[in-house]
Amino acid sequence: MRTKTLTLLAVAASASMILAGCGANSTPSGGTGDSASAPAPSGANGTVGVILPETATSARWEGFDKPMLQTALTAEGFSVDIQNAQGDVQKFSTLADGMIAKGVKVLIIAAINGEVGGAVAAKAKAAGIPTIDYDRLNLGGSSDYYVSFDNEKVGALQGQGLATALKDKPGATVIEIEGAPTDNNATLFYNGQQTVLKPLYAAGTLKLIRSQPIDDWDNQTGGQAFEQILTGAGGTVGGVVAANDGLAGAVITVLKKNGLNGKVPVTGQDATADGLAAILSGDQYMTVFKPIKQEAEGAAKLASALAKGDKAAADALATAVSKDPKGNRDVKSILLQPQLITKDNVKTVVTEGYVKATEFCTGAVAAVCTSLGIS
Repeated sequence: MRTKTLTLLAVAASASMILAGCGANSTPSGGTGDSASAPAPSGANGTVGVILPETATSARWEGFDKPMLQTALTAEGFSVDIQNAQGDVQKFSTLADGMIAKGVKVLIIAAINGEVGGAVAAKAKAAGIPTIDYDRLNLGGSSDYYVSFDNEKVGALQGQGLATALKDKPGATVIEIEGAPTDNNATLFYNGQQTVLKPLYAAGTLKLIRSQPIDDWDNQTGGQAFEQILTGAGGTVGGVVAANDGLAGAVITVLKKNGLNGKVPVTGQDATADGLAAILSGDQYMTVFKPIKQEAEGAAKLASALAKGDKAAADALATAVSKDPKGNRDVKSILLQPQLITKDNVKTVVTEGYVKATEFCTGAVAAVCTSLGIS
């Protein structure tokens, strides 16, 4: 098991300092720079390059990260070049080569895997361009800064959610459908889950059937793996840890085929419209809300400091530390706090502007939304 991410107590204070006056994850609608001074004119500070990983397994990258990064970086006076590698490692590398050749001031990378992320960071460093690992830490890489959420806390919330859902079912069986083994975040999610679940397994309060990582976070593969494990377990299971809402959806599809949806609690992550709808319909127990607007704004503030060569300002923002066991290094980090979402507080995600009620309050779910005051 990889060494876990360490989050300093000062993270919350740092996040508040970075994001003072900004609502958590509302839809981008203008400048989000320091309220004490007017934003620099767009492009005055040069160009920042951003490379996002894919769109196949999660809607967040194009639906939220891209527009929120665009808004936050523009408010810091940058021109912005945001590209998506669409899950293609070679394309990710080619996009990076182009941005480095153009001489971007800073390169922000949400890598497909640690290997390509580390290679890109090394190329940028050789060209004198600072890099920021965004959302995913590239183990063995060379980026000096990292912006994300406390990903072990994300996993702990998933474990907590499942434990709560199964508290009246001692001895319940559990199947874990985890993320890609090449994604350090998936490891951190797992580590966090186990802080809650491992003691319950050891005590016999819950019983683990199998824990299965899913290559590339592929939802179809995840559904197939879950179905095979479920069949091998005699077609019954007490609860399911699904590492994100996409995998949760694949699991729920299989549960529906077997008449088990709504009877088996399933975890998730990302607070997607589909995930929220599944929670309100009773098919999914919980998800994890990560206010991406805060993440984008933190990355933009950090990029601004790095573009100016102001290491002291960058260090003042990145007050947490993440361990890179492969590189045997500590990486200065901005680590933000995730939130557990169940049926009772789905409204929070809508209120904060992350997902519109019209995106999921349809069909049978509409009446539930009305009863909960979600509009």
